[in-house]
Order: sequence, then C-alpha cells, then structure tokens
Amino acid sequence: MATIFVTGTAGFIGFHLAKHLLDEGFSVVGYDGLTDYYDVNLKKTRHAILEKNPNFRAQIGMLEDNNLLAKTVAEAQPDAIVHLAAQAGVRYSLENPRAYIDSNLTGTFNLMEAAREAKVDHLLMASTSSVYGGNTQMPFEETQKTDLPLTLYAATKKANESMAHSYAHLWHIPTTMFRFFTVYGTYGRPDLALFKFVRAALAGETIDVYNHGKMARDFTYVDDLVHAIRLLVDTPPPQVEGRTTPIPGDSLSPVAPFRTMNIGNGASVPLMEFITELEKTLGREIPKNMMDMQMGDVPATWANTDLLEALTGFRPNTPVAEGIRNFVNWYRDYYRV
Repeated sequence: MATIFVTGTAGFIGFHLAKHLLDEGFSVVGYDGLTDYYDVNLKKTRHAILEKNPNFRAQIGMLEDNNLLAKTVAEAQPDAIVHLAAQAGVRYSLENPRAYIDSNLTGTFNLMEAAREAKVDHLLMASTSSVYGGNTQMPFEETQKTDLPLTLYAATKKANESMAHSYAHLWHIPTTMFRFFTVYGTYGRPDLALFKFVRAALAGETIDVYNHGKMARDFTYVDDLVHAIRLLVDTPPPQVEGRTTPIPGDSLSPVAPFRTMNIGNGASVPLMEFITELEKTLGREIPKNMMDMQMGDVPATWANTDLLEALTGFRPNTPVAEGIRNFVNWYRDYYRV
C-alpha cells in the first residue's frame, strides 16, 4: 500500500484529497496546524471524518515547527508528498502579511527539506492562479511569465515555485506545482465567496459584490480538483536525462524534473451569472451591495487546461449549477438551515 503524506488535511482541499486517496486504498499521513484563521470546529469535523478510516493518521503541528515536521515525514516514509497547507486568502494578506512569510515561505522550505531527506518519488505543491497577477492574456497558460504579483499572497506562491524549482534541479526531486483556480464545493472555507453568499442569503442579509459585478472567475469544483491531483501523483516530471519528445505547450523545465500545472474548469464565468445560478438554487433573489474593486484583486481568471488533459486524459468539467447545488445542500445539512 503506497503512502501519501498530505499537509493541510483539516483544510478544505486537503480534506477532500485525503478522502479521495483513502477511498482508493492509499495510506494517508496528514499534517495540519488547526489554526484559527477560520472556524476550527469545521477543521476538526473534517479530520474526524478522515479518522474513521484506519489507513489515516494525522499529526497536529505547524509547518514552522521544523523538528516536528521533519520527524513526522521521516516516520511516515511516504512515496509522495502533497503540500497543500498554507496561509491562504488574497485579502487577508493585506491584514496579516507576516503569517504568509512564516507559513508559505519558512513552512514550505521546511517541507522541501523533509522531502529531500525522505527521497520521495514525487513532490506536489499548491500554487495559485494569483501568480498570473497583472497578466491580461487569457486563458492563462503555464508557459506565461508570472512576474507581476498583485498581493503578498501571490508573491509567496511565486516564491514557492522558484524555491521548488531550485530543489528539483539540485536534488533531482520530481516536482509538480499546481495553480488552482477559485476552488469551491462542500466543506468549503467560510472566507470564500460562495460560502459568504449562501450564509448571507439564508440569513436574509445583503451580499457584497465587488467591482459592481464586473468580474469573472474560473470556478473549479473541488471533486474535479482532487481527481486531477490524484492523477498527477502518478505523473511525475521526468528527469532531464533521457527525455522523449516534449508535449506541445509543456511547462517542463529544461534543467530540472519540474513542471507547473493549471487546474481549473477551463471557463471564465461572469460573477453575476454565478450569483444568478445561486439565486435559482435558493429560489430567491439575493439583495446586493455593489462595491468598488478590492485592493489586489483581478477582474478575471481563466485556465487553459490543455496540459492537464494531455498528461492525464482528464479535464475538469463540473457545471457551475451542479457545483452550487451540491454546496447549498451540504450547507443546509451541516448548519441545519
């Protein structure tokens, strides 16, 4: 039985990935700090679900605790590591930037050191579509330059990509960096737009709509996302020596077993259309407070997912209406609304 070490297993995406891996028969060792960035009870609920499977075990600890992290990875002897734990959130990086330095830079460095010592077959780490920053050419392709970050959060993730590339080159660690696009779904984060919209709508409150609704996002359903990650676990970037004919549009580094990868739904959905679908699901109109664009935000995102499909045969495709319906049903059940 292969063992996968997953950081952030009490988090939104980490929980879903760990559950997916466990359902496929993997052994999963989780690592999570259970920070209070949002409702810790929701994080504990996710872990409690995973702990029902005997092939799951977790260590509570911070990425910044190098000794504990290194010890936990060494004891797990994982075949692969999927690093999802981070200080997330574009807007929170304006309020508490130091948290991003501690977790996303120092913590990720500690994780890479542990991966080097463990000699894993594949290191997979979360980046973000925010690294595309001020780019306006869409859909975003992995080969585009990402030199224009608009927030510290995006800058730390761009730094993670550079750090990981250097380790892949120096220590020949096959490494894949995911660029996620607006992930949503059941057991989601309370700071994400859909969660906020549903909570406000069911309470009869007004929702805040930024840039007066003139925004668009590549909304990616979480089940599609973790399925893509699962397929990529088995698709490590090849070492430099002995490579075959390259895939058109591949982001594979010429000097390291390293690749960046978009994981998105491959469609840019206007925000007002997204809200309209939510209103249809709820059967009511939601009062809206139209607001100016927030600092560091971008008007649109859109992922080119050709490379993902070329490597795995899979392309995310869950319709927004279906994803929203699943989330609303979960929210009503979980919060008994």
